[in-house]
Amino acid sequence: MTKIQRTTTINAPIEIVFNNSRNIDIHQYSASKTNEKAIAGITSGLINKGETVTWKGKHFGIYMQHESIISEMDFPNYFVDEQVKGHFKSFKHEHIFQRKENQTLMTDILEYETPFGFIGKLMDKIILKNHLKNFIIYRNSILKELSENHQHQPPQNRNTF
Repeated sequence: MTKIQRTTTINAPIEIVFNNSRNIDIHQYSASKTNEKAIAGITSGLINKGETVTWKGKHFGIYMQHESIISEMDFPNYFVDEQVKGHFKSFKHEHIFQRKENQTLMTDILEYETPFGFIGKLMDKIILKNHLKNFIIYRNSILKELSENHQHQPPQNRNTF
């Protein structure tokens, strides 16, 4: 099992950061480098506890699908998305939000297990863990920018950042 933990400080109210983090449109915008699109389940707007979304994106030159469910939610402090179907043996992403004066501390805890035994573990060490870490860092930079500007939808023009 691999674990990635990342905390990002955002100068915005916790409610804005929480909602932007579960906004399908913002996720698609932040994942545009992998051409990630919501193709089934909740495909736009805010996703809630018990709802699913199926993502299709291009990773490592291959289009892959990943269906996840919001298995837990405590507005505006915490939510969890977990893989229902996909290429991982297991995949759980915890999103934790804490108020700190006029800021929000957003912590991502991603735990996953690769399939294919030794080969999967080797690929994780060589490329996958770093890929996922960079994916989260970039996504969080977009969430920070939008939240600090009190935006609740992605910009229409990709060149605004």
